[in-house]
Amino acid sequence: MFIQTQPTPNPSSLMFYPGKPVMEVGSADFPNARAAMNSPLAKSLYGVDGITRVFFGSDFITVTKSEDTSWDLLKPEIFAAIMDFYSSGQPLFLDSETAAAKDTAINEDDSETVAMIKELLETRIRPAVQDDGGDIEYRGFDPETGTVKLRMQGACSGCPSSSVTLKSGIENMLMHYVPEVKSVEQELDAEDEVATLAGQME
Repeated sequence: MFIQTQPTPNPSSLMFYPGKPVMEVGSADFPNARAAMNSPLAKSLYGVDGITRVFFGSDFITVTKSEDTSWDLLKPEIFAAIMDFYSSGQPLFLDSETAAAKDTAINEDDSETVAMIKELLETRIRPAVQDDGGDIEYRGFDPETGTVKLRMQGACSGCPSSSVTLKSGIENMLMHYVPEVKSVEQELDAEDEVATLAGQME
């Protein structure tokens, strides 16, 4: 098995290509070890000292490390964890119900505006963000303020350029195609808030 790596805009995140499909549909983000309990591979990667986040895309795994660890030390352990998983024959998820993100699935009660936002996120924005080793999760739309809420995942989470991507790329595209959209905001989870605060204090 030959695993290739690719850098991302976030120096603390690296994409690993196992040469085999990872996610059949959607993506999966594991912002902490607790979230990884449903996936033998994610759990195994969190067993490597210095790993702070794991993310699965269609054909890649993005691993994020703490700043005080080196990729030279981590890479061999990450390669071993990925190879062991693929040779074990284990499923990617123990509970397939929680596997893929369903945030952009269009529901019957979605307004026309929300349906358009979800379609753009799925067809135009998600593929571009996944090229950088991350993903976006749709968290809601407020029709009164015209605000779309998104959560950045994988390499995009905590990446210095993610706020620029959010504002210049995603916001501009949504506002262009969906006139009801006035702004896009990033919704942070607890781990992201800590990382953002730490970045601001440096």
